[in-house]
Amino acid sequence: MIAVVVSRADHASEHIGEYLRSETGWTAHEDDSRPDADGGGRFYRTEGFELREFESLHLDIEHVAEAFSNPDLLVFASRHSGDTGPLLTTHFTGNFGPAEYGGEDGTLAESSPNAQAELLRAFDDHAPESYDVGMECTHHGPSEVGVPSMFVELGSDEEQWHDSTAARAVARAILDLRGVEPTRERQLVGFGGGHYVPRFERIVRETDWAVGHIASDWNLETMGPPAESRETIRQAFERSGAEYAVCEGEYPELESVISALGYRIVSETWVREVSGVPLSLVETLETELSSVESGLRFGAAARRFDGSKGDKPEFELVSLPGDLLDSATGIDREETRAAVAEHAIAFETDQSGTRVVGRAAVRGPDEYDAIIDALVALLDRKYDAVERTPDEVVVREVAFDPEKARKLGISEGPKFGKLSSGTAVTVNGRTISPDAVRTDRTHTFPI
Repeated sequence: MIAVVVSRADHASEHIGEYLRSETGWTAHEDDSRPDADGGGRFYRTEGFELREFESLHLDIEHVAEAFSNPDLLVFASRHSGDTGPLLTTHFTGNFGPAEYGGEDGTLAESSPNAQAELLRAFDDHAPESYDVGMECTHHGPSEVGVPSMFVELGSDEEQWHDSTAARAVARAILDLRGVEPTRERQLVGFGGGHYVPRFERIVRETDWAVGHIASDWNLETMGPPAESRETIRQAFERSGAEYAVCEGEYPELESVISALGYRIVSETWVREVSGVPLSLVETLETELSSVESGLRFGAAARRFDGSKGDKPEFELVSLPGDLLDSATGIDREETRAAVAEHAIAFETDQSGTRVVGRAAVRGPDEYDAIIDALVALLDRKYDAVERTPDEVVVREVAFDPEKARKLGISEGPKFGKLSSGTAVTVNGRTISPDAVRTDRTHTFPI
């Protein structure tokens, strides 16, 4: 069940609450066990939701989940204040540093990364055309909610807080969370960057990872020396259900503490490359081949592997034929990479992952042969004849021979170019055909 907190001290919150109640059927109930100001008195239920009103601002309400009937997730329907124009936004709560706006110093609430990712999609579906959609870093209280939670906000000033179309959009986005789990398997923590977090929003939108607590540059400044804030940093991971972090910017002392706590710092590239690949397989291949940061990339077979069963992946490590790869890459770099990616579990690259080099992991000989066949097909575009044997690929071409042209009295220049492109030329009244300056060449690529 999802608990929805509406604050009577926040007009935008009340506005969203009105549209929540009008968008679907609710039943009214009475709770005489709590004061009306603390969520008691009249409250509302509908399938998957319970809505209660409070007198205080959200950021001042600690342990608010206690007012509800065993919720799994709690949503604060709230206003957003700032110079950001029309905006629907979301963030988690707590304080990396001093608690200037609710909560406790250096204490973080439990986040709901999966629900936030789904909320962003719902925002996209419902946001009025003039409104942006975004995420923010963790800031302000409460620090103790009792269940995974997040703020869902309508901003950014009085005009938007009174905008019925926008309030209805926020209400509909909240209702779209019905049945959504607060967390997922793949979650990470963010460090660095600005208050608004485009890098981490990209990760949420474009990969299968969700992002929990985010400490912006200003959060880290207020937090102070990382070595003195180990418990807060630990909370960022524990209350995000995360084992990984992405850092934006250079924070060597922070990274040292994160590593000492047993968590792993990864890049946005790593997050993107392992999206869809079982993490057990990623760990094995990074150990046996190379790391993503040094160029390891995953093929289609890795994304077909079912890691949920706990099966140990079976694969063979093979050395890809360098000369053959180089020749195919010279013909079409992208198609060469695509050919390897289609049949390999993983493969090594350089030049920012664009050029295949070195070794690959394949399920067996058939997949290795499929890679070679795909590369041979690329060579067919350039060479006049291509033949594959068990041990090598032999190619033949009829090519322009500059030395033959020179012997016939032709100097380097425009006539070289014409003959090379297959056009006859005239020298001292004599016509020289392209065939006269061509040579049969053979190249062999061991496999």
